[in-house]
Amino acid sequence: MKNHWIEYITGIITVKANGKGLERFLNRLLKNDISVWNVKKHGPHAVTFQISLKKVHRLRHLVRGSGVKIEFQRRAGAPFLYKRLWKNSGFVIGIFLFLGLVIALSNMVWGIEIKGANPATEYQIRKQLDKMDIKIGKSQFFAKELDEIQAELTNNIDAITWIGVELKGTTYHFQVVEKNEPEKKEEVGPQNLVATKKATIVTDFVESGTKQYTLNEVVRKGQLLVAGTIGKEDHTKNVSAKGKVWGEVWYTTEVTVPLETTFQVFNGEEKQKFYIKLGKWNIPIWGFGKMEYKEYEKEENETNVKFFKWELPIKVVDKTYREKEIVKRGYSEKEAVKKGKEDARKDILKRIGEDGKIKEEKILQRDIKNGKVKLNIAFTTIENIAKAQPLTQGDTE
Repeated sequence: MKNHWIEYITGIITVKANGKGLERFLNRLLKNDISVWNVKKHGPHAVTFQISLKKVHRLRHLVRGSGVKIEFQRRAGAPFLYKRLWKNSGFVIGIFLFLGLVIALSNMVWGIEIKGANPATEYQIRKQLDKMDIKIGKSQFFAKELDEIQAELTNNIDAITWIGVELKGTTYHFQVVEKNEPEKKEEVGPQNLVATKKATIVTDFVESGTKQYTLNEVVRKGQLLVAGTIGKEDHTKNVSAKGKVWGEVWYTTEVTVPLETTFQVFNGEEKQKFYIKLGKWNIPIWGFGKMEYKEYEKEENETNVKFFKWELPIKVVDKTYREKEIVKRGYSEKEAVKKGKEDARKDILKRIGEDGKIKEEKILQRDIKNGKVKLNIAFTTIENIAKAQPLTQGDTE
């Protein structure tokens, strides 16, 4: 049997024909390229059949003078369905608006629960959530990811040690672990203080233990600075040596600075595109057109669509494109030397710790070659060179 689904798209008419010479009439239709199907006899002088809506005009023309009368009984297909839908458009639109409203309400924030926090800390958390635009009545589609919320709350609220973030349906749940009183320092067993590097001792602050050096003495790495014993001769006692010993230390570092560098920066321009994700297909709903940016960075977030408490197999995808541009930066020789000294100084400060400081710096060598400035710099620093070393069995005897 012939498949007439294409005719269904264009429209199908069921026709009833009455009169004599029906067979001759049907043959005439076929000769004039009017296909008929589902032909059924209803007595000797009546028959029903179906034709395409596009052929109705030609059918009317062929009926004239044939001695056959026709009547249209039933209409089917997409054009008539569309008319019926248009006639009942208010009802259809209402259904879609209702479903849209339910989905929108199912993907909004309707509750924020905070457990494990005292009133003062809870107030700080809610205040921070307001700054992050996470509040009742706001859409979840534009909210930050759970790990981002967790990190921001932990970093900005000093009163909490850890916070768990969970989204159940339309409610955010926060489980808070607050900071307790500082724990008591563990008792440290007997120990010495030894030098971490070669240095000239310039000053000290020893809380306990016996000094094994003099000021302005040059000590080597690993040398005993403060013994973890007190007392004289046979009346000695092992203790935990504590304190700081500052020494003058020497460093030589090499740094290279190009006179011209090229790098990429964001210029502030960005575009957003939104998609409905169904399986592997992304259907664009906002932000059409090709991306004009030549260089850009893309950030993509996906949010599950909910219907009441159930998650639908649909996701809203938010893609943000931030434009980059290439920037060239050039240094004069003087500026390159200054930049090299700053970089070297930062590196030294990381190595000597918070207690350390740079006493003196001196450029030992300066070369310009292949568009680069190469510097060899000597630094003199003052830093704490003492570190703890547990007493061994041999030390305690």
